[in-house]
Amino acid sequence: MLPGILALLLWSTAGLGARPVQSLKVTVLSTMLADGEELGEWGFAALVEVDGHRLLFDTGAKTDVVLKNVESLKLDLSDVPDLILSHWHWDHVGGFMTLRNAARAKQATALARTHVAEGFFDSRIGTPPGVELNQMIRLRPDYEATGGTFRIHGKPVELFPGVWLTGPVPRKYPERNWSGNVQVRTATGVREDTLNDDMALVVDTAQGLVVVTGCGHAGVINILEQARTVVRPARVHALIGGLHLFRASEPTLTWTAGKLREFGLENLIGAHCTGVETVYRLRADAGLDRAHAVVGAVGQVFQLGQGIDARVIAK
Repeated sequence: MLPGILALLLWSTAGLGARPVQSLKVTVLSTMLADGEELGEWGFAALVEVDGHRLLFDTGAKTDVVLKNVESLKLDLSDVPDLILSHWHWDHVGGFMTLRNAARAKQATALARTHVAEGFFDSRIGTPPGVELNQMIRLRPDYEATGGTFRIHGKPVELFPGVWLTGPVPRKYPERNWSGNVQVRTATGVREDTLNDDMALVVDTAQGLVVVTGCGHAGVINILEQARTVVRPARVHALIGGLHLFRASEPTLTWTAGKLREFGLENLIGAHCTGVETVYRLRADAGLDRAHAVVGAVGQVFQLGQGIDARVIAK
């Protein structure tokens, strides 16, 4: 046990020559579970407020669900200039234009800068062949006509001090967190779409790294390895979002939980495609409890220094 404790102590202080983030609040706006006046859906979105900056991470599945939840939670996106889309899938981009148009009616710069990873706009095909699955190709000119711009990242980037995007994530481990039913058109031909455009948000705090994922198609452990390589080798203070483990095998869950424990995971909000039983399994195997590992729900909040406010249904 002693070497592990010493390692965590070293992680908690390593790299703090740069000033860590001081304030952070993540509010879930879209996932399947909801209580109160909010709506659930198969999708994901979250509002990230960090050191005076406000970012929207993903936009949910249906065109209007996140907008309705924002209104129900008495939030305002008109002063949110940056939008991050974790990957091209429909259940993360569905509210894209609805939210941009609603927010820019109040402020022209609202959601006017959208961050995506390289490969995001590649053509995707499935069944029947010839049908374009990537709706963002169609929506791109509509968004740009409103004055919106896309920033395409082929490598990790620091958006603000201590706030990073992973860019495309190297696949160090053979985590296969996608369906395999879609193909992507590239310059060299058509191949299986392995979601190379999947990226995550990483916030560097004195308590450790806070990582927000959309679906985790790159593999949650690959994502955390990337975060700890690019930002600093700190413990994982919080992991929030979809992990795409709802169909994972027993050996995969055992291995994943072991790695999460190795990384010192302290808080988990397993939303969207993580899976309800998966959250319980990861909670037990990673050595967490009900206060520190919950099934994601709309309106749920993780706040630095205060932990998880699970609301009612997910407690």
